[in-house]
Amino acid sequence: MVSTDQLLERGLAALCEGHPAVAQLLSNRGEALAGLLNTYRGEIELFNPAYSLVGAKDPQELVVKHLLDSLAPLGSMIRLLGAEDQESRGLPSIADVGSGAGLPGIPLALCLPQFPVTLIERSGRRVQFLSNTLAVLGLSQVTVEAQEMEKAAPGRFALVTFRAFRPLEPELLKGLFRLLKPGGVLAAYKGRKETINAEMGAIQHLTGGWEAIPTPVPFLEEERHLVVIRRRNE
Repeated sequence: MVSTDQLLERGLAALCEGHPAVAQLLSNRGEALAGLLNTYRGEIELFNPAYSLVGAKDPQELVVKHLLDSLAPLGSMIRLLGAEDQESRGLPSIADVGSGAGLPGIPLALCLPQFPVTLIERSGRRVQFLSNTLAVLGLSQVTVEAQEMEKAAPGRFALVTFRAFRPLEPELLKGLFRLLKPGGVLAAYKGRKETINAEMGAIQHLTGGWEAIPTPVPFLEEERHLVVIRRRNE
């Protein structure tokens, strides 16, 4: 039987296959990164009974459905962040809205340590978990904001992402757009294309365009997409 550590290492290797940018990013870091992700997994397992951070029946499900799922669109994230004009605007900043257990923000921050990441979370207990976990992992480029998305300072982020947050609707979309810098994008973790089409059909008139990028997760047969949404120029 494959151990949890082996499952994670094989999953990271699978993410590199066919994605040169991901392979280059993770080259020579695979073992260290797997160690940090396993430490993070341990923190979730330790606090999950008290804080209800994630739904996972065992450590392997936690690895596949939460850690590898968070990292599955890494290639797309690299492409989106690389499109930012770094010379004039500095390194692109990332926000994870409704971060909860830090998913996907913490796994992304571990793989992209050069980018500042902000975890926006309104639950006090989960904010406490996030702050403790960032200290354990040594993620000095990551900050936690203990507040609702609607109260966060606007216009700061090149990329705003969210996973297992809320279904997209007009007011929520406007609130998320409010956090973006000019030229920034939303990157939503979503499942089946049929469901995405139905959800976006009601709000696409509010956007400047969108695309659903197939994002297979290693060892998971369920359909996954990253939905990239651009703000309409007004």
